[in-house]
Amino acid sequence: MLVLMEFPLQAQKTYKYRVILTDKVGTEYFLDRPQDFLSRRALERRQRQQLPVDSTDLPVSHSYMEALKEAGMNIVVTSKWNNTAVVEVTDTLLMNRVEDMPFVLGVKKVWTQPDSIPPRNADRKKEVTNQVEKKMEYYGKGYQQINIHGGDSLHHAGFDGKGMHVAVIDAGFYNVDYIKFFKKMDLLGTRDFVNPLSDIYAENNHGMMVLSCMAAYMPNVFVGTAPKASYWLLRSEDNDSEQPVEEDYWAAAVEFADSVGVDVINTSLGYYSFDDAVSNYRYRDLDGHRSLMSHTASLIAEKGMVLVCSAGNSGRGTWKKITPPADAEHVVTVGALTRELVNTEFSSVGNTADGRIKPDVMAIGYRSTVSGNDGTISRANGTSFASPTLCGVVACFWQACPWLTAKEVVQAVQEAGDRAEYPDNVYGYGIPNLWKAYLKYKK
Repeated sequence: MLVLMEFPLQAQKTYKYRVILTDKVGTEYFLDRPQDFLSRRALERRQRQQLPVDSTDLPVSHSYMEALKEAGMNIVVTSKWNNTAVVEVTDTLLMNRVEDMPFVLGVKKVWTQPDSIPPRNADRKKEVTNQVEKKMEYYGKGYQQINIHGGDSLHHAGFDGKGMHVAVIDAGFYNVDYIKFFKKMDLLGTRDFVNPLSDIYAENNHGMMVLSCMAAYMPNVFVGTAPKASYWLLRSEDNDSEQPVEEDYWAAAVEFADSVGVDVINTSLGYYSFDDAVSNYRYRDLDGHRSLMSHTASLIAEKGMVLVCSAGNSGRGTWKKITPPADAEHVVTVGALTRELVNTEFSSVGNTADGRIKPDVMAIGYRSTVSGNDGTISRANGTSFASPTLCGVVACFWQACPWLTAKEVVQAVQEAGDRAEYPDNVYGYGIPNLWKAYLKYKK
């Protein structure tokens, strides 16, 4: 007798591919009507800096997207600056048809569905105690990390970030909706480019800690470096795997930030190695453009925004170098200092492959004051926290000197470093004092 054994059906894996497009023929938008794809605030920012709206600003071709959909693709995200689209498929053979389409320059697999994804914490709010201890100092335990950059002086002069729009692009903002450090934060909105259906406050805690360096506002306990700024919270990091599609998510987040009129972006993310080593970057790729993320970052100042990013934490490992997008042009790349103002051993070093000084500047990134998951004061290590600490001060400086262009702000930050006359590949231009920069540039 033949016995048939039953096996459970295996769910099909899902894959994502980056499709590189030839042009923008068929787009529904026109350069003489930029208000159709950029907000009024974004256009005013461009006009103030005398920056043109050009073909890179036009959304990708609608007709090309329709053709991809008709071929069985699900469009995940697009990038107008890079003229790319990420598509999702279960049948990888479909991509052979896509490669043959006349408007496609090439395709690259950027994501394979992981075998499993851990559940999120449904009881996360129970962790929050918000138990804090007040200090005599207004900034609480965050005093030193703002003081070394003259940020407290900017605040005392009335420049505390008010009116500045800051985007934080990160991995998730765990418990931000329950932690009292953020109760007074001016939240403009949230957007998840990894999973639009997720609860961004139930995702990774990294973005929450990063955000606290800038946005915390609890006098005598913890006050961040830009407590009165307005914030967009954007998620591009997929913490469940390390794959190139996260660069595409990040590019989409940056372009969204541009479209809604953001002034300053902080990102404490970087990628040089992936789950599939074939996609890993090499030292010679650190030219500001080889990485999709770096190429996107190098365009940010051209659109009138300032990007502040972490240098990376590879200093004690075999890689040692900065991690993309830290190699981008016209951005502020931040390395990490100890509380004794010496570089940490983990802080990634420069220079770029084409010889530019990196990191640009340094900020405290060892035992940085941050919020914990429970809403209490915590400490954390990483260039991830040096970056937002300085980013908040940069926002306050630009508030004080709104006539400067994005590129002029980056240059001013470099010139304000205490090693500006003899920069190197460890400290860059040194520790910037942006109060002194304000005194130099004020009218």
